[in-house]
Amino acid sequence: MTEHTTTECLLFPDIFERPVIAKFDQRQGSSDGGAILLKAADRRLGLTSALAACLREERQPGKILHEMEELLTQRVMGMALGYEDANDAARLACDPVHKLLVGRDPIDGEDLASQPTLSRFENAPDRQELLRMSEALADCVIARHRKRLHGRARRITIDLDPTDDPTHGQQQSPFSIATTIATVICRWSAFSPSTTRRNSIWLPPCCARVMFPAPAVRSAFCAACFGVWIPRFRSALPRALGWGFAAPEVLEFLDRQPRVEYVVNLASNAVLDRLAEPAMRAVRRLSKKSGETEHVYGEFRYKTKKTWKYERRILYKAEVTRHPNRDPKDNPRFVVTNMKQSPRWLYEKVYCQRGDLENRIKELHYGMENWTHSCTSFWANQFRVLMTAAAYVLMQELRLRLARTECARAQVSILRQRFLKLGVQVVATVRRVVLHLPQAFPIAIAFIVLL
Repeated sequence: MTEHTTTECLLFPDIFERPVIAKFDQRQGSSDGGAILLKAADRRLGLTSALAACLREERQPGKILHEMEELLTQRVMGMALGYEDANDAARLACDPVHKLLVGRDPIDGEDLASQPTLSRFENAPDRQELLRMSEALADCVIARHRKRLHGRARRITIDLDPTDDPTHGQQQSPFSIATTIATVICRWSAFSPSTTRRNSIWLPPCCARVMFPAPAVRSAFCAACFGVWIPRFRSALPRALGWGFAAPEVLEFLDRQPRVEYVVNLASNAVLDRLAEPAMRAVRRLSKKSGETEHVYGEFRYKTKKTWKYERRILYKAEVTRHPNRDPKDNPRFVVTNMKQSPRWLYEKVYCQRGDLENRIKELHYGMENWTHSCTSFWANQFRVLMTAAAYVLMQELRLRLARTECARAQVSILRQRFLKLGVQVVATVRRVVLHLPQAFPIAIAFIVLL
């Protein structure tokens, strides 16, 4: 195409000495050159193959153009790269790097699945297949870190965090009010054999994401989540420490589990406030005298009238908070636990340490755009939740391999921007495929570490 026929492509013609023409016509180029790092991570974990093995193939053999594992890999890799919906499938179908990720020839291979094909794929799995996929996801993550820690791990901290997400559009009527996603995030604590000092290794992979209807039934689903995952954690580590919602079903389940410790947030009520009132009066005097935020810790035994069958140990933090230009505010907090340590140590060293796990949940929710439940089917949205979780596990694997670099604690959005979104020219010959990455790439050494 000659220059005089492309005037509509001119961008800022008066900025440079010569006109600059931008054309989207590089057939062997891709803007996702770093995605091969995701493929390397997937190969180490065996993640997409394990998830694909949980799906049944019910299509007619003669009409199949895209295998189940190819479709699953296409969606998981796309989500990790920031394409959370299938709307970009048409443009990415001929992308050489995306074709390479699913095992096709980057230049001469058939185009990838279209948006309608991916939509049919997302709506195909039933409840049993999704349950098997969720279990396979947890098994892959646990096996990976069990191997990595060489048996040195002694404790898993489980954070089961249900998050309410409103539905949109014409969703299925029984679930039209809201959905809740229960996210299981774990911290693995290890003991170093070379020292008596305890080392806390933060590996917060998303082990499971379960979508269920309306907050009213969340406690039963939370108990079901624990019932599925705790046996798997116990097979990897001898002890597990968890916290979640203080629903009777959850607490009763945890009390029945051998060698399971828990510290669970407990909502305030009139009885708890009355039992903590002597401590609140004392802390008000301390705060008034010092002019600063003050708190004291204590404990008592407590049993509800109807829902709890027996007394449990309740820890409280009686606190008065003070901020400039504001009136002092009472802030009593309560947790229920079966652990034996002092109230202050349990609250500050155990319960409050969940902060980084909460950050990982937010990272999963916003960094992976997991709040877009745009399918009309409830189970199709659950399938998307699981695929997003799998994509997040791959991103966590990249961050894990960057442990001693400047990106060791980078958010997934930063990892995607720095390592995955790279312009690349793909050259394929009979013997090999060459990816020509930018020579001026500033963190090339860290990129090599990830391979």
